[in-house]
Amino acid sequence: MYILYNIRSMERREIILIDKPKGMSSFDIIRFLRKKTGAKRGSAGWRMGHSGTLDPLATGLMIIGVDAGTKKLKELIGLPKTYEASVLLGVRTATGDLEGEILESKKVTDLDIKKAKEVVDNLKGKLLLRVPIYSAVKVKGERLYKLARAGKQVNPPVKEMEVLNVVFKRCSKSESCYVLELVLEVTSGTYIRSIAEEIGRKLGFPATLSKLRRTKIGKYKIEDAVKLD
Repeated sequence: MYILYNIRSMERREIILIDKPKGMSSFDIIRFLRKKTGAKRGSAGWRMGHSGTLDPLATGLMIIGVDAGTKKLKELIGLPKTYEASVLLGVRTATGDLEGEILESKKVTDLDIKKAKEVVDNLKGKLLLRVPIYSAVKVKGERLYKLARAGKQVNPPVKEMEVLNVVFKRCSKSESCYVLELVLEVTSGTYIRSIAEEIGRKLGFPATLSKLRRTKIGKYKIEDAVKLD
């Protein structure tokens, strides 16, 4: 397997690019690599980590640090990221994507495409948005997703996020909803789920992410990543 060759080689790279498949968590990727290479957690010479999580339903680029490469992860975490995102208009969920319980639904029979493009174009710049309730942001020392899973009521904090560039690719329609397909370049710490919901609010519809793929982190590109077969 190509990935094992790179990790086991005496001249292995300290940074490995992985194309994360749908359904695996970010830590699932680390567990997978450790299992396939025989590496044990915390064992000398086999440290592994990543430079930023992807939700289980998301796919795309992850940067994995191996051994000395783990020391580089801190600087890589702050790099800008590029995503291909599909925003479903007509549904809002607890998680901000299709993994969560539906909290609100509304049939969308007609959409002003021109207005939708204007809303998307106006996303560029700094935005004050609430972080998703299912996120790793800490409130009083506890991760939001842990509080949510425990059934505790919590008001997610508002956070400054920044869209560096955005491209409206296309809009498709089904019987009861519309899907906007976008490409977004954002700063580190920006939640695409929050942006999807903001688009819905500005258009007057509930909204959620139906698809998310990370294609770039700084200079690192998905085209150079290894698929987990």
